[in-house]
Amino acid sequence: MKHTEQEMMLIKEDVTHMWQLVISQLDKAKSAFFHNDVELAREVISREKRVDLYELNIESSCEHYIALFNPVAIDLRLMLSLMKICRTLERIGDFAAGIALHIVDNDCRTIPVEWYEELHLEQMFDCLQEMLSDCYSALDSESSKLAGKILLKDKDVNEIYHKAPRVLSELLTPAPQHIYCGLKLLLLIRKLERIGDHCSNIVEEIVFYLDAKVLKHSGTSKTSL
Repeated sequence: MKHTEQEMMLIKEDVTHMWQLVISQLDKAKSAFFHNDVELAREVISREKRVDLYELNIESSCEHYIALFNPVAIDLRLMLSLMKICRTLERIGDFAAGIALHIVDNDCRTIPVEWYEELHLEQMFDCLQEMLSDCYSALDSESSKLAGKILLKDKDVNEIYHKAPRVLSELLTPAPQHIYCGLKLLLLIRKLERIGDHCSNIVEEIVFYLDAKVLKHSGTSKTSL
């Protein structure tokens, strides 16, 4: 195996480990949220430093690879895409930790659990988990065919997000004592929506790497991929 191939394999392994960690962080944040598990939420927060460390190490490795081997074409696109993807994964990790912090604060335990159903929060989490997992599958299999499916999931997430203020307003009208927690819940829903946006950004980087296409600002319907 060539030295360049060994170095690339090591970088890809680190990306895989980081990705699996971020998937685990989101899964645990979801579980902590719906089960009000403060200890699990604290675990998510404490593991966020590992996500940050992966991001720094991978970015440094990619920069070293570019400087040392002067890659061109698809190899260069891969290095550039991996750097951006890992920055995006780090941001998703931040949002997962932010969701966990919502549980650790533990000041909104009295909010009716039925509200979560009205707001479709579990559906929102499920979409995000599928998006993040499908993004990894797309990169691992080097196939952009999953891009359209992932971007359609983001549309579902956005739809839930845009309906949330109206739904919350209707829920709070007969229960004004929950206004503070309602606002916190709206901020949490915003975090979830941003995770969806970041997954879409990852899709754009994967398509750029594989097909040399730039989706951002292209004016082309993303769901047509």
